[in-house]
Amino acid sequence: MRPRLTLAGQFLALQLTIVVLVLVAVAGVSLAQTDARFRQVEGRRLLAVAESAAAMDAVRVGLRDESREGILAPAAENLRGLAGVDHLTLARTDLRMLTPADPRRVGEPMDIGASTVLSGRAWIGVVPIGGERVLAAHVPVIGDDGELLGVVVAGRTYPGPVGQLATAAPTLLVYLGIACVLGVAGSLLLARRVKRQTLGLEPDEIAGLAEHREAMLHGIKEGVLGLDRDGRVTLVNGKAAELLRLPPGAEGRGLADLGVDPHLRAVLTEDAEEPDRVVVMGDRLVTLNRMPVRARGERIGSVTTMRDRTDLVALQRELDLTRTTTEALRAQAHEFSNRLHVITGLLGLEEYDEVTRYVTRVGGARADLTEDVTSRVADPSVAALLIAKSSLAAEQGGTLRVAPGTALGPQDEELSADLVTVVGNLVDNALDAVRGDEDGRVEVELTEGGGAVRVEVRDSGPGVPPDLAEEVFRSGFSTKGAGAGQRGVGLALTRLVCTRRGGRVRVDGSRFTAVLPHRRTTEEDGP
Repeated sequence: MRPRLTLAGQFLALQLTIVVLVLVAVAGVSLAQTDARFRQVEGRRLLAVAESAAAMDAVRVGLRDESREGILAPAAENLRGLAGVDHLTLARTDLRMLTPADPRRVGEPMDIGASTVLSGRAWIGVVPIGGERVLAAHVPVIGDDGELLGVVVAGRTYPGPVGQLATAAPTLLVYLGIACVLGVAGSLLLARRVKRQTLGLEPDEIAGLAEHREAMLHGIKEGVLGLDRDGRVTLVNGKAAELLRLPPGAEGRGLADLGVDPHLRAVLTEDAEEPDRVVVMGDRLVTLNRMPVRARGERIGSVTTMRDRTDLVALQRELDLTRTTTEALRAQAHEFSNRLHVITGLLGLEEYDEVTRYVTRVGGARADLTEDVTSRVADPSVAALLIAKSSLAAEQGGTLRVAPGTALGPQDEELSADLVTVVGNLVDNALDAVRGDEDGRVEVELTEGGGAVRVEVRDSGPGVPPDLAEEVFRSGFSTKGAGAGQRGVGLALTRLVCTRRGGRVRVDGSRFTAVLPHRRTTEEDGP
């Protein structure tokens, strides 16, 4: 098999071809200049020779008097030899040649082409003489009385391409040499530069790398987004395009032009590097890992990987709710243990009446709490969650109560699970807000109406500043500070659950309000 040229070799061959074409063009231009210079210089010289012949007395006499015609040939031959021309022909006005270079052609008609000599004006041009192209100067011979006596033709055989090339050789060789040196040097430099810029890779290797990269990029489960230093998309795989809802042909366009949410755009382009950052993308919770890309020590952009954690976070929150219920049961067990110690002590002191009153008071309080919750909340899962959270609040030194306006009936299994997630997250957030406050209070209100369940959680904490009212639901935002593990997922998940059902969640100071429709919105239903 014939060996293939390298990329640098192909560029070199291409450049050398261009150099050859340029050299041919230079040669053509040089030959054209030589031809023009020959016409100009030789034309003036031939005109001077013809004018000198036309001014000779012997020529005038020989043309006027046929009996003295014999003096024309010696005069013409003598002048032709002195002037160094190829042709010096004399003719009367009938244009029959009297002194041709070939004596055998004496008396033959002379072809003057487009010459204006018969009108009494000199002319320079190319005419055929004896089958050759001749540069000729035609000059009229005028008598003393102004009469046109004849014509003088001084000519020189037109040089062929070889002759013209020989005439132009010195200048042409200089031009060709300079062009050849510059062309070869430029070709070598270009080939070297291309080789360096392609890292020594050949076209088939570059194509293989590109195909391999595309296969890898679209084969991985995580989303991958590459941005340049100006925020334009340099690469994006199918998963990232799906999560960001990018249109086809996103490469080379800015995130703003692609309709990416301004907050998400800021997260994707900010300089800070925050690993495992949780953001909300539509109805998905996504973990972002953004890393800068550097080449030759210079930052040229960034690459962000995106991992859909919606289902994982949902499972994590369910586990957290289970853990919370366990903690509530532990708190209740601790509370019951303390009460048993009190009862045991009172029995040891034989304070039987006090024991009776204490048991009645404690049992009544627990019964009242259970009765209060179950009478207002008929959904077993939500009611059990609120009772457990009440015990947890009591252990923290605060109180959790169900608002008097609460009225919630039994719900279907899916909505009940979503309510447990939303209520649990909002109550946990409220309990965190009042943690350490001896008078901390949390109030929950659940109502139904308009085909939706409305959840409102209020606390006595400082509340969320107005400028952060939207931020708390985004990007895993948390006001709890660093070092406490991954924060801010609960509120983001709350918004995700509400959005998936076609509802909403908002905050006004220390009041969180969520609306969950009974019927979950689907793509067919529209927003």
